[in-house]
Amino acid sequence: MKIVLATRNPKKVPEVRSILEEAGVSAEVLALDAFPDAPEVPETEPNFIGNALLKARAIAEHTQLPAIADDSGLSVDELQGMPGVLSARWAGRFGEGDQDRANLDLVLDQLADTPPERRGGQFVCAAVLVMPDGTEMVAEGVVRGRLLRERRGENGFGYDPVFVPDGHTVTTAEMAPEEKNAISHRGIAFRTLASELAELA
Repeated sequence: MKIVLATRNPKKVPEVRSILEEAGVSAEVLALDAFPDAPEVPETEPNFIGNALLKARAIAEHTQLPAIADDSGLSVDELQGMPGVLSARWAGRFGEGDQDRANLDLVLDQLADTPPERRGGQFVCAAVLVMPDGTEMVAEGVVRGRLLRERRGENGFGYDPVFVPDGHTVTTAEMAPEEKNAISHRGIAFRTLASELAELA
C-alpha cells in the first residue's frame, strides 16, 4: 500500500516515516516530491486541524492515494498561544536555510525579559488521514515544556533547540530521533493514527 505524506518539508519526511514504522505501519510512504505537479495548498485555516485537513484533502484528491498531513507549531504561554499556526513563518518569509533561525530569533527576542517561571509553552500537532473516498481521521498530540534563553543541540528543527519537555533536562534538539519521537507532539499524534493506518496497509 502507498501513502502520500503531504509536505514539502524535507526534514519532516524521515521523522514521520520513522514514527509510522515504529508504530507498525507497513506501507510505502511517498514524499510529495514524487508528485511534482501536486498543488500548493495555502494554510489559511485558524487552527492546526483545519490546515492539516486542507493539505490532506487536496493531495488525496490529486494523487488518488491515501494522504496524511499534519500541521504543528509552538504555542507560548507568554505570547497568548502564539506563534501557533504561524510558527513556520513567524518572522516573515525567508529562504529555507534561514527560516528556522529567523523564527527562533524572534521568539527569543520576544521572551528576552520573561523570567523562567513564565517561559512555559507547548508543541501541538494535528495529524490527519484522508482517503480518496473522503474518509477522514484526525488525531492531536501535545507536549508541554519550557523555553530556554539560548539554543542547545543539533538535532530536530524549528524551535527544538530551545524547548525542554516537562520531565526532561535536555532540549528536543539534544535528543536522539527515537527518544524525541517517543515523547514528541508529532509522535503522539501519528501513533494515534497508527492503528487506523495499520489496518489500511
